[in-house]
Amino acid sequence: MVDVSIIMGSESDSKISDRAVSVLEKTKYSFDVQVISAHRNPDELDAHVASSDAKVYIAIAGLSAALPGVIASKTNKPVIGVPVSAKLGGLDALLSIAQMPPGVPVASVGIDNGANAANLAIRILDLCE
Repeated sequence: MVDVSIIMGSESDSKISDRAVSVLEKTKYSFDVQVISAHRNPDELDAHVASSDAKVYIAIAGLSAALPGVIASKTNKPVIGVPVSAKLGGLDALLSIAQMPPGVPVASVGIDNGANAANLAIRILDLCE
């Protein structure tokens, strides 16, 4: 059983994932780290979300930043989006994550702020105890 599933759209996002891992390693909460693109690996993403027992998802994505919204469309569990500064200083990714359609909520932290995503996940998990 894992408490937090960290999913990044590309291996190039690992610096941001490492920041989230660094925070979570100091807690009692378990986590896993996956590299699954919503665009390149949609079937793998579907299978992961369907089989995961994670209580919270952290989705790290740049450019169109579809990953957090796709995950949120497949689960009722909290999804925290981390926009990546791949282009346009990360504003494109930030706006993509913040502008989800009704019924598909995604929380967003600051651009490249994997540590804050982990801190938010911890607060959510602490509420469940």
